Amino acid sequence: MEQYFKDFLNGQSIILKQMASSDLEEFIKVESEKHTLLLANDEIPFPHTVEDHSTFFQSISGKKEEFFFGIFEKTTQQLIGSCGVYSINWINSTCLVGISLSEKWHGKGLGTDAMQTLITFIFDYIAINKIKLQVFSFNVGAIRSYEKCGFTKEGTLRNEIFRFGKFHDIILFGLLREEWPPLS
Repeated sequence: MEQYFKDFLNGQSIILKQMASSDLEEFIKVESEKHTLLLANDEIPFPHTVEDHSTFFQSISGKKEEFFFGIFEKTTQQLIGSCGVYSINWINSTCLVGISLSEKWHGKGLGTDAMQTLITFIFDYIAINKIKLQVFSFNVGAIRSYEKCGFTKEGTLRNEIFRFGKFHDIILFGLLREEWPPLS
């Protein structure tokens, strides 16, 4: 039991926690980066306004069917990204996850650490059997990270996203409770 208290929302190098209003400015910076706009969602990559971000930020609550966390680097306590659990299907025990990380923190293992921490939260505290996610086929770093976390490729949505002047695939991944944690 003590280990659960010690490890709750703590990764190796990151901490997942609720963002405070003092984090809004940094959150807007991360969400407005080119990499975030191009890799994090399938909308037209047009920057959101400060009001859009503020409205979203104010809607975050632990009392909803979605769980949204800030990703904070442990040593500096700096907000470096965000991740969340959404589209929970209680009947079929599934959910979707998503993550966004500031470009300057890419390639350092912090996204993988954050995703592993989020997965642990889901399987330890939510009655979920399967976690699903979608990733653009050109986001090779994210694909490697998800595979390190134990996700299995389950399918491809062909020519599903328009970026960089042409259509690209979206790859579907899944992770079952029985597959967690992955064998090292």
